[in-house]
Amino acid sequence: MVFSTIEFLFQFLPIFLAAYYLTPPRFQNVTLIIGSLVFYSIGSGWYTLLLLLSLVVNFWLSHMIGGLQKNHPQKAKHYFIGGMIYNFGWLAIFKYTNFLVENLNALLSAVHIPLAIPAAGISVLPLGISFYTFQITSYLIDVYLKKIKPANSFLELGTFLCMFPQLISGPITTYGEMQPQIHQRRVNIAQLESGLETFVLGLGAKTLLANPMGGLWNNLSVIGYDSISTQYAWLGAFAYSFQIYFDFSGYSMMAIGVGQMLGFELPQNFNLPYISGSATEFWRRWHITLGRWFRNNIYIPLGGNREGRWKTLRNTFCVWAFTGLWHGASWNFVLWGLIFFVLIMLEKNIYGKLLNKTHVLKHVYIIFLIPLTWMVFAISDMHQLATYFTRLFPFLSSDTVTANTRDVMVALHNYWKILIPCVLFSTPLPLHYYKKYRKSAFCIILLIVIFILSIRAMMTQTNNPFLYFQF
Repeated sequence: MVFSTIEFLFQFLPIFLAAYYLTPPRFQNVTLIIGSLVFYSIGSGWYTLLLLLSLVVNFWLSHMIGGLQKNHPQKAKHYFIGGMIYNFGWLAIFKYTNFLVENLNALLSAVHIPLAIPAAGISVLPLGISFYTFQITSYLIDVYLKKIKPANSFLELGTFLCMFPQLISGPITTYGEMQPQIHQRRVNIAQLESGLETFVLGLGAKTLLANPMGGLWNNLSVIGYDSISTQYAWLGAFAYSFQIYFDFSGYSMMAIGVGQMLGFELPQNFNLPYISGSATEFWRRWHITLGRWFRNNIYIPLGGNREGRWKTLRNTFCVWAFTGLWHGASWNFVLWGLIFFVLIMLEKNIYGKLLNKTHVLKHVYIIFLIPLTWMVFAISDMHQLATYFTRLFPFLSSDTVTANTRDVMVALHNYWKILIPCVLFSTPLPLHYYKKYRKSAFCIILLIVIFILSIRAMMTQTNNPFLYFQF
């Protein structure tokens, strides 16, 4: 189920909130788990059993690890390794089996071995499996490292794992930060009001900004990259950059808003990434909880930057290779991750200090660099990706291209009313004034208008997916 649907807003959410608020506080976790499983099962069906199996297995493993650590540390380590294999095994089966088979067959064909591995036939990815796998493995890792104690009950761990606001697309939380809220939280009118405001702002970002930008990008894709002008190619790159930002940050805001309505404070996931002055800073501001997961569970355990330049290089490479693969089982995602590895290493070792000394150049650098990286992310076919880059940079190709030079004017005529707010809401200015005048009548009226326009958009738009659901 998608947050930005009539069914969620006017059926599931009101019924669930009424049941939740009517439940005595000591039993609200039960209501939350039941509601979350209903929410998940509507979109995932029988895959809900896989989620429940993850809960049961990891609860048992965490208690085995916790009980054996003191007197039998080697056995505890074996259970921990088994848990990692179990959790990432399911993710690998559903997300990477087809990718592995395709590449093995390509390799066998390249070396002229007359053998073809049959396709696995896995066509559906369980909703949110990348997110909840990372969340439950962080719990198991923290238990093994003695940062936390195992959950006292299935109810506690189930609340952490299955809470529907962040189950499907994050933010990715840790058990340590959520445990106090699982045990005790209060829901009051101020939290409900704040949650509703945050939710409406996220809904507006999704329906009024991301979806129209998705329409521009889809129109360009339908036309075909072979015949677009350079200006239209750049406009398409900016459109996709706005789409993915407002799509995912809008979802995160809605998740945080619903969490507030339930008495939870979920961590921030985005912090105006497009105002960054470097690729390094961009990734401190984009998908913050994913970056935190990779830092805490891969980069630091490998040694971080404490063991010399070459090991730092190795550790950073591992993080970005895994970051690319986490986003999808395709070589363009791997390439996308490695591009950021190269950029961050160049900034760290060559031109980062120069960028920091500039006031304008560093922002121009990001404004034009990040859309290029998003094109690598968006276009999975390498031939089509190469074609798109020859449209962005015509000097890369010796072919003469006959392009409709007026295509960009038509697109600007159709979308300028959306492009201007996208640029504006990528800056700190709207947030500054919203915080300053949040309690004013103007802001209240503005929120009502955003909500009404969002409802209207949901009823008329044909394109309303969340991009990160596929990851």
